[in-house]
Amino acid sequence: MIHPTLRQLQVFEAVARHRSFSRAAEELHLSQPGVSMQVKQLDEMAGLPLIEQVGKKIYLTEAGEVVYQCCQHVAQQISELDETLARMKGLDKGELKISAVSTTKYFAPRLLAAFSQRHPQLKVRLDVGNREKLLTALAHNDVDLVIMGKPPADLDLEAHAFMDNPLVIIAPPHHPLARKKRIPATALEGETFIMREPGSGTRAATERFFAEHQATLTPGMEMNSNIAIQRAVEAGLGLGLVSRHTLDMELKLKRLVVLDVEDTPILRHWYIVHRPGKRFSSAARSFIDFMRTDAGKALAEPV
Repeated sequence: MIHPTLRQLQVFEAVARHRSFSRAAEELHLSQPGVSMQVKQLDEMAGLPLIEQVGKKIYLTEAGEVVYQCCQHVAQQISELDETLARMKGLDKGELKISAVSTTKYFAPRLLAAFSQRHPQLKVRLDVGNREKLLTALAHNDVDLVIMGKPPADLDLEAHAFMDNPLVIIAPPHHPLARKKRIPATALEGETFIMREPGSGTRAATERFFAEHQATLTPGMEMNSNIAIQRAVEAGLGLGLVSRHTLDMELKLKRLVVLDVEDTPILRHWYIVHRPGKRFSSAARSFIDFMRTDAGKALAEPV
């Protein structure tokens, strides 16, 4: 029987998740030799090697995978214990961990600021990343809540819509279609589209729109952010489909125009997403309620 300390399990979980001693040390504010020592002690306790290092890459052994799963389970149980005790105390304190897709950086900070004014004692941490990164964070229970478009239907997640997310087709102001009205989707055939990366919800919406209108989509360059797509469209490299929420400045400065294409905007929604059955702190529940009832009002207020 082994008796690892909680710290050893925490260190091993970080190393296994990052596949890196240095990144685990950085996250935990420890020295790299200190991290290596904790993992070595856990190795000796288990009586089996938990990690293999080939060159600069780290791999988990079969025993390491078992220990990693146990570490995740223990971390989740401790997190739920903290949240349960906080609820029992009725405290509006602690930390709320939120992740959001990169597109939300145009409005998420304003929403968090409005929420923080109501809960000044609460520490809110916001991480921004792509859709794939956020889904991984949810799977590992690394965040409390995620702000994103609708998650894949095949994943076991709960999603609460809180705001419309209209997707529009953009072009440079000098484009031949810029002044036309009621443009049919088939008129876009032959136009090159700057695309988001595979797995992006915006990319899926673009492909679905052309398929539903039986029009041929011509993909061009791939970009991993809406701002990159906007710059490429400004430069005349093609058209793009982006969230209307990302365009205020570009439209005011007349760097881009929204094309009047039939059946657009494509109306989607923004969602608050979490794992099913997750035990929320009072702060997390308050944030969900705030987003579902007051998000639109908060964004409508002048900056």
